[in-house]
Amino acid sequence: MRVITVAGPPSVGKTAVVLKTAAHLAAAGLRVGVVKFDSLSTQDDAAYARAGLDVSVGLAGNVCPDHFFVSNIDDCLTWARARGHDTLVAESAGLCNRCAPHIKGALAICVVDTLSGIHTPRKIGPMLKLADVVVITKGDIVSQAEREVFAFNVRKANPRAVVVAFNGITGQGAGELAFHMAQAAGFETLEGQHLRYPMPSAVCPYCVGETAIGEDHQRGNVRKMAFAGDGS
Repeated sequence: MRVITVAGPPSVGKTAVVLKTAAHLAAAGLRVGVVKFDSLSTQDDAAYARAGLDVSVGLAGNVCPDHFFVSNIDDCLTWARARGHDTLVAESAGLCNRCAPHIKGALAICVVDTLSGIHTPRKIGPMLKLADVVVITKGDIVSQAEREVFAFNVRKANPRAVVVAFNGITGQGAGELAFHMAQAAGFETLEGQHLRYPMPSAVCPYCVGETAIGEDHQRGNVRKMAFAGDGS
């Protein structure tokens, strides 16, 4: 089973990227199953279903989406195999840009869009910095100079990644991305495999339902700010 993680901030066009690329993979004879991870709700499963793709949805609810992802990804592989697929695409939104859903040995794709600002690549953590392929969307909306500066900053943040310019409307770039997806490594199981980077730290009281503000209610993994001029 090929395992591919597709991550990126909300609304950058991840689903469009997967849809356009999956059509190329299907034309090459690959059987693709998609798992959509999100926080509270999603309508993307309907888009996948309309395209004829087998899709399952996982909603994290009040749990960190990355922790939810790592707790369920091996079950997703089992689901995909039972459905007769040979390629599993796991799409996950990097809601805080710190997310780390990439697995060692599995093809890791990060999707970013040029409308987010030329400095955005340096603000994204392991989701971008440890990806194998960085897909840049919405480049048709900005100037050539902005596209080049954005791509330059992507390469500064992750010098080893392949950078693919992608048009989610026309599908330009889907063929190149499909080539990389088709080369993804296969796994019998993900049990015992490792993430490329640790998840965000936990647990503080607010992780488990505390709502009161103040130091008397702060325990466990709590990080405090240092303010300029306070001597700390």
